[in-house]
Amino acid sequence: MTSTESPLTELVGTVAPALHAVRRRASEIVVGLAVVVTALAALALAGAAVDDAAIDTDRAVTTAEVLDASASRTLIRFTGPNGQAVVPERGVQYPRGLATGDTVTVEYDASDPEQVRVAGRSVVDGIVPVLLGVAGVWAVLGPTAVRLRRRARRSS
Repeated sequence: MTSTESPLTELVGTVAPALHAVRRRASEIVVGLAVVVTALAALALAGAAVDDAAIDTDRAVTTAEVLDASASRTLIRFTGPNGQAVVPERGVQYPRGLATGDTVTVEYDASDPEQVRVAGRSVVDGIVPVLLGVAGVWAVLGPTAVRLRRRARRSS
C-alpha cells in the first residue's frame, strides 16, 4: 500500500474482483440454492420414511400427554414398556394439530422409544406440504435466476 492509498481503497480493490465474479454467476448461485433446498426436502422425507419403517418393524402403541407444543418441536411424555416415563428429546413426529395438555395415541419403536409418531400418521402426511414448499422456493428463485441471467447477458 502506497502512502496515497487508503485502507478503504485497498479493500475495494481486493473485494471488487470477487464481487464481479459473484455478480457474473448470480443466476447459477440462485439455481444452486434452489437445488440445495430441494435436496434437503427430499432428504427430510427420506429420513421420515426410514424412521417410520423403524417404528413399523417393532411397533408399540400407547397414549401420551403433550407437554409443550411449540413451532420447533412438540414434546410428549408416555410410559414405556418397562414402566418408566419417556420424553423423547426430538419430540413427536407429525405433531400437526396438537396442543399443550392434549392426550394423544402414539406409536413408537419398542426397541428405541425415542422414535415416536402420532398414531395413524406417516411420511405420506408430509409429502404435500414439502412439495408445496419446494414449489414455492422454485416459484420465487426460478424467475429470479432468469432475470439475473438476462441482466448478466445485457451487461456483457
